[in-house]
Amino acid sequence: MDFLQVIILSIVEGLSEFLPISSTGHLVLASHILRLEQSEFLKTFEIFIQLGAILAVPFLYWKKLLNNFHLWKLIVVGFLPAGVLGLLFFDYIKQTLIGNEWVTILALAGCGIFLILHSRSEKPNHSGSDIGALTYKNALLIGLAQSVSMVPGVSRAAATIVGGMFVGMSRQASVEFSFLLAMPTILGATVLDIAKSDFSFSTQELTLLLLGFAGAFLTALAAMKFLVGYVQKHNFSAFGVYRIVAAVAYGLVFL
Repeated sequence: MDFLQVIILSIVEGLSEFLPISSTGHLVLASHILRLEQSEFLKTFEIFIQLGAILAVPFLYWKKLLNNFHLWKLIVVGFLPAGVLGLLFFDYIKQTLIGNEWVTILALAGCGIFLILHSRSEKPNHSGSDIGALTYKNALLIGLAQSVSMVPGVSRAAATIVGGMFVGMSRQASVEFSFLLAMPTILGATVLDIAKSDFSFSTQELTLLLLGFAGAFLTALAAMKFLVGYVQKHNFSAFGVYRIVAAVAYGLVFL
C-alpha cells in the first residue's frame, strides 16, 4: 500500500462508517478497485481505521456521555450480542467473509432493497421515543440487529438504525444511538484483531495505520454531522437506491 491508497481508503471508511451503506463493504470494493491484495495487513488496516472513525463519536457526544451512567449501560447491553458472536466467529468472518466480493455485492443490493421497502412503510412523521426512554430489552434487540452487520455489505449503521426505529425510537434518536453503539463494537473488533496479530507491524505499516486512522477520524466527523441533519427531513430510500446501483455497477464493471 502507498500513501495515496491509504488516504483513499481512510476517506471511504470515514464517509461510510456512519451512513447506512456499509463501510466494510465499501472498503472491500475500494481495495479491489485499487488492485490491493487481500493480505492480512490490509484486513487489519480496514479494521483499524474504523477505530479512527469511531473516535469521532466521543468527540461530538462527550457532553451526552459524561456522567450518564444509564446511557453507558444501554450501550453495553446493546453491544453484548455482537460482542459475543464476534468473539465466537471472528476467525470465520475475517478469513472467509471479509474480502469476498460476491458476499459484499449481494449484501449491498439486498439491504438496499430492504431500506427502500422500510422507507416506504415508514410513517411520514418523526414521532418516537428518544434515547433516554430506551429500555434494556430494546437496547438488546437493537444489538441483535447489529449482529447481522458482521456480514460485509450489510452495514452496521443500517442494521442499528432500522433496529432502533423498529422498537419505537425516532429516526434521529436511532441514528444517534447507532453512533454511540459503534464505540464498543468497533473498539472490541479492533482490539481483538490487533491481539491476534501480536501487534507485529513494521515501522512503515504503523505509519500507514496511523495515517489511515487520522483520515478516517476527520472524514467521519463530517459524515456524522451530515446524517443527523439529513434524517430530520429525509428517510433512507436514497441510500437504498445508491446501494443497489453501486452493487450492480461494481458487478458489471469489475467482476
